[in-house]
Amino acid sequence: MGPTNHVSLEPALKAETVSQGASASTIKTILLHIQNDRTLEARLQAALSLARAAEAHLRCLHVTPIEAYVTMDGFGGLFVMDKLMAQVDQEEEKLRSALERRLTAEDVTWDYQQVTANTVSEVVRCAALSDIVITGRQAHVGREQSLEISILGDLLMAIRTPLLIPGDNQAVFDPFGRAVIAWNGSYEAANAVRNAIALLKLSSDVHVIRFCSGDEAPPTVLLEYLSRQGIHAQLETWVQDDETVPELLVEYAQAKAASYVVMGGYGHNRAGEFLFGGVTRTLLKACPIALALAH
Repeated sequence: MGPTNHVSLEPALKAETVSQGASASTIKTILLHIQNDRTLEARLQAALSLARAAEAHLRCLHVTPIEAYVTMDGFGGLFVMDKLMAQVDQEEEKLRSALERRLTAEDVTWDYQQVTANTVSEVVRCAALSDIVITGRQAHVGREQSLEISILGDLLMAIRTPLLIPGDNQAVFDPFGRAVIAWNGSYEAANAVRNAIALLKLSSDVHVIRFCSGDEAPPTVLLEYLSRQGIHAQLETWVQDDETVPELLVEYAQAKAASYVVMGGYGHNRAGEFLFGGVTRTLLKACPIALALAH
């Protein structure tokens, strides 16, 4: 079964007033990963909020994973049923029509592309000329949830554009809200900060939380780098072991009423994180606060 493709373009009138901080942000193209899952509404609202704040264009990529058409028999064999294909196509078309009607009424410019393809490959391809990608941690309807964690990991490793994953049950994402940077001095953490500069410039307040295993010198180079970008951050250092970092990071961000957390993904070997846990894997599975990630 070959890939299918549907593209539509609908310009919307921009708001006459200039959004706060829009001129400071270089986010001008937002890629929204659309698929039939329970967190789509949160992703859509986050994308619309960010598009308004940065005066950016919204690219909607509606991906129906090829696996959605495949079922398994009692002996472990895979096959495609005509009835299943018709049902999936009907549901996807209904979703596309509903979203296009909603987007037409919004005050942002947008375009919409619908494809049947490998999710990771298609998102990576379309992210090449996007400034940020908004995706989620839920599986496509009818797929096993455990598969989506693997897809997120593959996407994070392959993509060169920052990922924004809205928090579980989080209120509407606020681009102007407070940001927390999780810092450990790694290349991945530095890459995440560098990729998130345009997002951080919209934030009202930035806090850096540093977890370390002993008495180490504070990372003044990070604060200097942010300051040169016009971002003045506050730094706190906590001495903790790695096992407690995910829980403490979430607690810290919630205490600061943060809108999102900027962090590097898979600072350790990914296979090791799969076997022994890890901050990235833990927060990819569940996190109440939005994550801005880069590898």
